[in-house]
Amino acid sequence: MGLTTAVVLAERGVRVRVWTRDPVAATTSAVAGALWWPYRIEPLARARVWALRSLDVYEELATRPESTGVRMVEGVLGEADLDRAEAWAAARVPGLRVATAAEYAGSGLWARLPLIDMSTHLPWLRERLVKAGGVVEERTVTDFAEVDSPVVVNCTGVGARSLVPDASVRPVRGQLVVVENPGIRTWLTSTGADGEMAYFFPQPGRLLLGGTADEDDWSLEPDPEVASAIVRRCAALRPEIAWARVLDHCVGLRPGRDAVRLEREVLPDGRVLVHNYGHGGAVVTVAWGCAGEAAGLACPAA
Repeated sequence: MGLTTAVVLAERGVRVRVWTRDPVAATTSAVAGALWWPYRIEPLARARVWALRSLDVYEELATRPESTGVRMVEGVLGEADLDRAEAWAAARVPGLRVATAAEYAGSGLWARLPLIDMSTHLPWLRERLVKAGGVVEERTVTDFAEVDSPVVVNCTGVGARSLVPDASVRPVRGQLVVVENPGIRTWLTSTGADGEMAYFFPQPGRLLLGGTADEDDWSLEPDPEVASAIVRRCAALRPEIAWARVLDHCVGLRPGRDAVRLEREVLPDGRVLVHNYGHGGAVVTVAWGCAGEAAGLACPAA
């Protein structure tokens, strides 16, 4: 979210500095599954607008997947209903239809959606920002007073809990298992009767298996028992996953909040502060839509 917002501002001619505590590869976004679809985000009506604006961008970026990391990939949204999706998505999402019994054992939707390889996309975003004149600096911020800029944009995700401070921000822990891809070319998301999630996303050179959504859990250490359960749930959907060699384990903290905070405020010293955080599990999905709105709040004349 921070890099995307910075890119939009810089390409509008605004001088931009990004301060980040962690390098790109160590951020939550770096371990995201990164399938475009609204997930764990409110308010849903605004999120759908941001998502569709972002879809326009991702479809264009998907024409250059090697450089941008964005591909249009087919798969199944398990336990999704066409009637509920139709009002906002059916006319816009390419290939959206009811999944056949051969494609998914339960009810679901077949769709062709953007799937983003974050190991490629994040460096591409950073390079695009630099080309537009932006600067990225690794620096920890503990107070907005430290930022010597007339306009500050706050895209700190779960870090907003302590920085703002905003006690309504909470971590939603997600754990992934990265395995060698046994030949799976489509993605799938599924929720069992017990509420447990299973999903797999084919990325270049690997397959991402998930997942979890543990609220108020700050641990960044992979749990071996959770990892085994993830593999087991995914293998129940595609048996070949059971024998795939494990390459890595990843954990990220989604920035959970009752609703996205995307608004402008004026600080006591007269500076403008724009908040753009609390996007839950849909940061990638709404990134470009939120970035455009945040840029307009930060610099209306740009």
